Amino acid sequence: MNIGGQRGRIGWAVVAAAIACTVVGVTGCRPTPTAASGAPSDSGAASAGGAEIANMAAAARGGGASGGACVFVKPDGAQKFGHVGWGFRITGTDQWVYGAVENPTNRLYTPPGGNIGAWHAQGTYSRMLSEMSRDAYYPGKSTHPYSRYRCVPSSTSDVGAARRMIRTVEGRGFLVGVDPATGELTSRDCLDATYDVLRAYRTRHLTYAPHLDVPNVWVETLWNWSDHTLTPR
Repeated sequence: MNIGGQRGRIGWAVVAAAIACTVVGVTGCRPTPTAASGAPSDSGAASAGGAEIANMAAAARGGGASGGACVFVKPDGAQKFGHVGWGFRITGTDQWVYGAVENPTNRLYTPPGGNIGAWHAQGTYSRMLSEMSRDAYYPGKSTHPYSRYRCVPSSTSDVGAARRMIRTVEGRGFLVGVDPATGELTSRDCLDATYDVLRAYRTRHLTYAPHLDVPNVWVETLWNWSDHTLTPR
């Protein structure tokens, strides 16, 4: 666990904190949506969020980054340890891919292939913000909606690798605790999924997220990322 840059031994108190993504306040399950599964398009509406990314990119070192990434946060989720999801820009376009591992069963362990509430979708920046703010893929199920987001432009990106990682995190199951296959104390939770996808994308200024880290703690370490309140839209 990494708090304020200091890493200590993982004790039982840390293990308790590491349950951060297991009680995200959602129930039920819906099929994993994708861009090809019929989600309606944005019809070209102007996006203030897209302008925000463009402005950040222009200010970034070297000028005009063509990629970007976001982290979406439910600060009060998982007994106030936090819950996170991801978004990344399809390089050089107005399209974003976004999603999360919601863990609707609230179990500490779900084997690969089980229901971990994994989903992803594609749309413009404004549509991404709208759907994340409303928990569009778990409508009416979330006790604590996404209410904060942090974004950063990125001059490096690998959309193909990020898409492959999405398939990996959606199929590897969920874990906080001892891995029954290896006996290792580790995690494959919402934060691991978010970090692994954005790392595969090659997001700049992405802080390392050790296994069993706490989402709300990790979010505060994202240096040079914007920070905004997300309200239903």
